[in-house]
Amino acid sequence: MRVILAEDSTLLREGLVRLLAEEGHEVFAAVGDADALLREVAAHEPDVVVTDIRMPPDHTDEGLRAAVRIRELRPEIGVVVLSQYVERNYAAQLLTSSAERVGYLLKDRVAQVEEFLDALERVHAGGAAIDPEVVRQLLIRTTHADPLTRLTPRERTVLEALAEGHTNAAIGQKLHISLSAVEKNLAAIFDKLGLSQTTGYSRRVLAVLRYLES
Repeated sequence: MRVILAEDSTLLREGLVRLLAEEGHEVFAAVGDADALLREVAAHEPDVVVTDIRMPPDHTDEGLRAAVRIRELRPEIGVVVLSQYVERNYAAQLLTSSAERVGYLLKDRVAQVEEFLDALERVHAGGAAIDPEVVRQLLIRTTHADPLTRLTPRERTVLEALAEGHTNAAIGQKLHISLSAVEKNLAAIFDKLGLSQTTGYSRRVLAVLRYLES
């Protein structure tokens, strides 16, 4: 895939460039601030953008705002944002419009090379890649306690895997259950959460995350 990177840490940025190149991906540009990211995206046609949330000059949410802007202008480009910590509001901002071609990962996940590359592939393919720790904290801190307490332990683990962005088949492999069991659990989950009319995989991910975030 064709990638543009935005990360102000030179060490991490160069490490990502090398990692992606070794995996056969083409890195069009690797920059250190959000303005440069937007310029490079306008100049090229990347498949995926990987950007840190906090970058110069203020180290607040420059990268996130650039990611949201890219999604508004070029929705066909996949966007993966990296964060040092779980930042609930930032995750919500990124996922507001759609959970297609979007990822939200903690920087620690980059060290898990296979997981990081798998997340990029999922986003490139049009899906979602939400860090498991982000999902865990959303589930723990949700204000919608009553509906969630109706879920069985198995349904809860399936919900977590779904919200991370896994396909039904991948959920079955991850939890060591059959595809029919996954589908049965998903039907029960969406029924209990009042989301049974939601269709489309990425839209279902977005519906779950919106429900937990509200």
